[in-house]
Amino acid sequence: MPADEPEGIPVPTPVRALLPAVGPGRRAARPGTGPSLLAPGAAHDPYRLYRVLREEYPLSYDALLGAWLLSRYADVTTALTDPRFAGFPHDGAPRGGPAPRGLCHGSMLCQPRPQDIARAAATAPRHLTERVERTAYVLARRIAGRQQADLVKEFCHWLPVGAGAYPELDPLRRTVATAPCTRQTGLRETALASFLANVLDDPDLLAALRVEPALAHRAWTESLRRDPPVQFVLRRTVAEVQVSGGTLPAGAPVACLIGAAGRDPERYASPDLFDPFRRDQGTSTAGPESCPAVLLGRLEAEQGLGALLDAMPRLRWTDGFRPAGTGLITRGPRTLLVRPG
Repeated sequence: MPADEPEGIPVPTPVRALLPAVGPGRRAARPGTGPSLLAPGAAHDPYRLYRVLREEYPLSYDALLGAWLLSRYADVTTALTDPRFAGFPHDGAPRGGPAPRGLCHGSMLCQPRPQDIARAAATAPRHLTERVERTAYVLARRIAGRQQADLVKEFCHWLPVGAGAYPELDPLRRTVATAPCTRQTGLRETALASFLANVLDDPDLLAALRVEPALAHRAWTESLRRDPPVQFVLRRTVAEVQVSGGTLPAGAPVACLIGAAGRDPERYASPDLFDPFRRDQGTSTAGPESCPAVLLGRLEAEQGLGALLDAMPRLRWTDGFRPAGTGLITRGPRTLLVRPG
């Protein structure tokens, strides 16, 4: 999908009366006057807003959202992993379990036991791989003979639904009756749509993937970085935390802008570009590798792309079509019009 440039981002007047109260002896960072995530037009292209926040307001209180905003890679990754940040109340995470990130719902199943870490390879059971592969090929063959198709409605939606929730989804083979993360098929649908949009936008990459399908793994990781399906998640501090721009007080609601962190130039070179071959590729913020949904999302992307390219060797955009992401909390293209033949 095309890169974005910052322009025309509205900056609201600071509303200090709405700042959260802090107890005696606690220090609160003075908020910046940065743009709000809920400002008019912000959802049209949040990446331009993210750049303004990263560069000018690394810590600001969003009065409309009711949370502090973290936009720089170092701060966001700290908030996602540091024990001084807890899951936001009512975010659906199990009590005492990990907080949701991106594709990961926050199940206790996502946390491997110490004795299992050495043998965990984050690979899917063979029967699951085969089922996802069969589903992908059936869907691809159904649209291969058409003059035009919408991959979101006819492929990206149905592949995660067809994969469903299976027993023994955990790569460490602990028996699971129903993995809660895998029920969130809409997030995997959105992630798959962004992945296909990024890949189809690069004919040279498509040609390389036909020769070397294993490159799909790097392309999937890059797509999650550049166009994550979940743009931000909420956390609450349990202690004071020093971050870029000031100090967060204990008990503060915090919005971790995953979409902003993935395009931080302090972490990634040319961050707006989709480049699966980048040398600075890191782990994604979609969740731990042991999460069933993270594992299943990658499997659907790799098997799904392989099925599409096999069934439609000349797959390309419909004349005049350009993919565009939409949404603020979750974001991705809602339509992918292609010519299969």
